Amino acid sequence: MRAYERLLQYVKFHTTSSEETHTHPSTERQFALAKYLEQEMRALGLQNVLLDDHCYVYGTLPATPGHEAAPGLGFIAHMDTSDEASGENVQPIVHSDYNGEDIALPAGVTLDTVRFPFLKDLKGQTLITSDGSTLLGADDKAGIAEILTMAERLQAEKIPHGKICIAFTPDEEIGEGSDFFDLERFGAAYAYTVDGGDVGGLEYENFNAASAVVTVRGFSVHPGEAKDVMVNAQQVAMDYHQSLPQQDRPEHTAGHEGFYHLTSMMGQVSLAKLGYIVRDHDLQKFEQRKQTMRALAEKFNRQYGPGTVTVQLCDTYYNMLEKIRPHWHLIENARKAIQKAGLTPVEEPVRGGTDGAMLSFKGLPCPNLGTGGFNFHGVCECITAEKMDKAVEILLGLAEIYKG
Repeated sequence: MRAYERLLQYVKFHTTSSEETHTHPSTERQFALAKYLEQEMRALGLQNVLLDDHCYVYGTLPATPGHEAAPGLGFIAHMDTSDEASGENVQPIVHSDYNGEDIALPAGVTLDTVRFPFLKDLKGQTLITSDGSTLLGADDKAGIAEILTMAERLQAEKIPHGKICIAFTPDEEIGEGSDFFDLERFGAAYAYTVDGGDVGGLEYENFNAASAVVTVRGFSVHPGEAKDVMVNAQQVAMDYHQSLPQQDRPEHTAGHEGFYHLTSMMGQVSLAKLGYIVRDHDLQKFEQRKQTMRALAEKFNRQYGPGTVTVQLCDTYYNMLEKIRPHWHLIENARKAIQKAGLTPVEEPVRGGTDGAMLSFKGLPCPNLGTGGFNFHGVCECITAEKMDKAVEILLGLAEIYKG
């Protein structure tokens, strides 16, 4: 079975996660796909298959004779989809021999080549979209499909390999995919997430990240008697925000450039709050950004009085490059596998976080490989069967390299 054929089955499962429930998994509906995958993995001959109470699915493909000494190599993908577009009742459409031109989807959405110029490069391929009313779910059900297709082909084609460890996780889209990941049960020495991005993509850097809450306490009096007495917390909050480097905002940055991103604000005259996320790939610059926010608070407190502005900072994740560097073979071998598949590796920093970063800091070095998809988290999401085939070739190449 080709990977895209699996994808067409998986996208029919509604697996959107939710930040509102505070449960693990965040939505019970993710179990439906997990149970389906559990049965498929057993049917494919994987061993030690387990679906646990937190909706993680594990399985192992034992090493072929003579390669038992090779360290376990892991592949990980996530089952949930983003809530930025509906993931319910997905109707996938296969556009065979795509002509490279605009596509009008049934729900009234058009994938046009002006807004999405990469479409022209997909001419002649088998393009897969939704009907335009939902996302497709290739993020990251394409990764699941590619991993299981690799497992099927390893056995069917009798390709020598070491122990292959496979896991599918819930709740990646809400940043909780690694929270209950059982490293011991997984059994790998190192792994790759297979998640998002064009095939040939290789990601091993991500932001260092913190959340920040800036609280401003004002002093409210009648505005008719406010001169030299009132401290309007909302105005102080606005002044605080404007005092941060204005060029260091997401809309003005790219690549390795970090930022301060205002994500929420609320206020009255007596109290105002600003919510931020703070990001930088460079750890020293990341620490400097946090210090800048603290120093600004001290400046406003000197002007308006102690306790006017307080800043609460909480680190949320770190750049996995620190944990990947000692295992650089993961990058070198991924490059070899990508090149063997006839592609040129595309190595770009992740301008966000990944489960791989979390797992790397838990002791499982885990860079990311692209799946071949585009336009994730929206109704214009798409992927091609041919790119998925290439992704499978890359995974097979890695299994062969790591056979020992």
